Amino acid sequence: MTAYERQMQRIKYLEVEDGVTLGYEELGEGDKYILCLHMGYPEKYYVREFAKYGYHVFLIWNRGSGPSSPATVDFWADWYNVWADDVVKFADKLGIDRFIYTGASHGAGTGWHILWRHQERVKAFIAVVPGPHNIEEDPTCFRLIIEANPGKNFLSDDSTDPAILRRRAKYAEYNKEAHAHQLTMNYGRPMRQLGTEEKLIELMRTFKTPTLIMGGIEDMLSTPYLMLRTAKALPNCKMIVYSGLGHSATSTDILEEVMPEYLHFLSAVENNDGKVYAKVIED
Repeated sequence: MTAYERQMQRIKYLEVEDGVTLGYEELGEGDKYILCLHMGYPEKYYVREFAKYGYHVFLIWNRGSGPSSPATVDFWADWYNVWADDVVKFADKLGIDRFIYTGASHGAGTGWHILWRHQERVKAFIAVVPGPHNIEEDPTCFRLIIEANPGKNFLSDDSTDPAILRRRAKYAEYNKEAHAHQLTMNYGRPMRQLGTEEKLIELMRTFKTPTLIMGGIEDMLSTPYLMLRTAKALPNCKMIVYSGLGHSATSTDILEEVMPEYLHFLSAVENNDGKVYAKVIED
């Protein structure tokens, strides 16, 4: 049995509106909720790790992907709005008022739209390789760009660490099967409706939610420039970028390194009135 097949045996289902059901995995328990929306969750993936530290984690599949309802309508530029609303409807159905949201790449794109439409629901946002891209550039979603350039390595750096390479091999094996069950439509990129970079930055300045941006210098999709521009616009943000690492590194490759950073960030938010840094103790 493959990793994907084992995963499908653990799936639960929740109807969020008439005719739309989201498949999800539930890890941990309690009222420290972390929600994530994505098109697949490898067995060694950063969001899963939070359950080991007292968080109640919900791994939700995008509408149109995996065990969730298939896409019967092409929402085009509104896909991220639909997904953001799906997350909030999911929380409503389970009686979750406020939650931590986290996502990587397009999963982070959904996070930006949750802040745009439902910021009052989000305690903190862990945004992994999140961009968002310059909306005046190519509107094509990253998946289609990657598929159109099969010889180009967008997702990984040239690591020589044997443990990382073994982890990547398992990730690639899982993705090969998971991709067959992912949305094939061009879902574009986040916040395209704004039309200009200037309006995007203006919007991000209204996002007061404590946010941690995590990424790598070698990322060709969520480039360091884009992440730095985003961090500069957000009023309550912390940014960590690792040299020598690419798009997938901080969500899969170096979990042992990044998990303490994620936990430190959440501890600071909880214990310092929602600020992204640890409480300053007066002498």
